[in-house]
Amino acid sequence: MKIHEYQAKEIFRKFGMPVPEGEVATTDNEVGRIADRIGKPVMVKAQVHVGGRGKAGGVKYAESAHRAWEISKEILGMDIKGCIVKKVLVTEAVEIASEAYIGMIIDRAAKKPVMMASPAGGVDIEEVAATTPERIMKLYVDPLLGLQNYQALKLARFIYDDIKIARKASQVIMQLYRAFMYVDASLAEVNPLITTPDGEVLAIDAKINIDDNGLFRHPDIEAMRDLDEEDPSETEAKNAGLSFVKLEGNIGCIVNGAGLAMATMDTVKHFGAEPANFLDIGGSSNPEKVINAMRIILKDSNVKAILFNIFGGITRCDDVANGIVAAVKELNPPVPIVVRLTGTNEEEGRKILEEINLVATSSMEDVVKKAIELAA
Repeated sequence: MKIHEYQAKEIFRKFGMPVPEGEVATTDNEVGRIADRIGKPVMVKAQVHVGGRGKAGGVKYAESAHRAWEISKEILGMDIKGCIVKKVLVTEAVEIASEAYIGMIIDRAAKKPVMMASPAGGVDIEEVAATTPERIMKLYVDPLLGLQNYQALKLARFIYDDIKIARKASQVIMQLYRAFMYVDASLAEVNPLITTPDGEVLAIDAKINIDDNGLFRHPDIEAMRDLDEEDPSETEAKNAGLSFVKLEGNIGCIVNGAGLAMATMDTVKHFGAEPANFLDIGGSSNPEKVINAMRIILKDSNVKAILFNIFGGITRCDDVANGIVAAVKELNPPVPIVVRLTGTNEEEGRKILEEINLVATSSMEDVVKKAIELAA
């Protein structure tokens, strides 16, 4: 789950991180009042779940409350990469002496959190990694021992030559680590982490992505979810108990089990096509899930064929087949459907599908090739 910059900064403040004063606003008049209350030059920053806000004109400097009010009229309602700006963060503008990057993610291959630091702040860290990887220091954190103070200082010294500033930055790095672990984040970063001319260290930007699997521990954070910023299909799928991620291809995939879903998408790509989605109906045998899954996929105009790949274990193939029949009758899909059934009650499932003239195969390779052929 993604949260906005202003929400991430609220979390950072709880862990003692130095964050400039600011408030979120939804109207131009609110922007003017907040800027007037701050009483200093401010930054007006679009709050959307995409990068590149600055390049799109969604982050601007205002030397006065009146100017902030004028700027907010330009930013509120702006379309940034398909996201409409409905909120802006009005935050104190600070003088910048240097910009750096600190961030943390989970390295799934190493099975550890990894903290990263770079003196190249203010630009995409992916760009730094691609062009000047030597400007990034990575430090893997022992899951049992946690990040140690000397490790944080080592990262800070990689960024700053001045030991006084490095010590301040090392405390910010420790605070970022604690925030990351506490909220069950999958990513937390400050870009840029800045120093001021008088040697202060400030987090003037903030980004946190939360691991959905940890949200049950954080109802306060789950309440931060902004449904306006999420794909409506993904929200509908979540409410229906489905795991769904929209992609850019044209083969709609309905699969039971996350591993099989990943393997199905890999196979689609192996044979030269692109999956339109990841969709896992789970281990349930409820035919209603199949209907909901097909309804969601059919909302994607890019989908040219629907591929069912069902391995019957807990999930019964005949129940899925009943769901397919019901979905076809109810939704009258305008695209071809191909089905692979294997496992529990597969013969019964095949007989049920004959009612709508669908022939199920037991080969994943064959069903993927057929879906690609029909989508062409």
